Amino acid sequence: MTKIGLLSDTHGYWDERYLHYFEPCDEIWHAGDIGTLEVAQQLAAFRPLRAVYGNIDGQDIRCLYPQTLRFTVDGAEVLMKHIGGYPGRYDPSIAGSLLTHPPKLFISGHSHILKIKYDKTLSMLHINPGAAGKYGFHKVRTLVRFCIDNGNFSNLEVIELSD
Repeated sequence: MTKIGLLSDTHGYWDERYLHYFEPCDEIWHAGDIGTLEVAQQLAAFRPLRAVYGNIDGQDIRCLYPQTLRFTVDGAEVLMKHIGGYPGRYDPSIAGSLLTHPPKLFISGHSHILKIKYDKTLSMLHINPGAAGKYGFHKVRTLVRFCIDNGNFSNLEVIELSD
């Protein structure tokens, strides 16, 4: 079993509680708009980090992290892209890849809206962890934790960070 800590849209904002809540996790995944190299480095120093760059990320981050990342963890194929949409409204930049070769889990960010939804058509779970940073219109900052075990997802938790 692999425990994942997932966040997005930090926009350069660092909160020590990221480490507190991700302490029991085996890996941290960042779905883009990291904002500063320092945020990525602090996360990567704490746990193995998988990340994609977002639309606000500069060349320093884009040189280290791809726009789209496809990988397998504990029997589950994962596809992560910052601007991805959600079931029924996937972004055109990723829709073709999702339709021709759907993963078990699709992760996106960008909207700052927490959304966890199962796409029955593609037999795929979609997670947007909302925004963990302070920049944007969202009222509540959120993180997500979950487990992957032999291709199955469990123990999904939404963590709200109040200020």
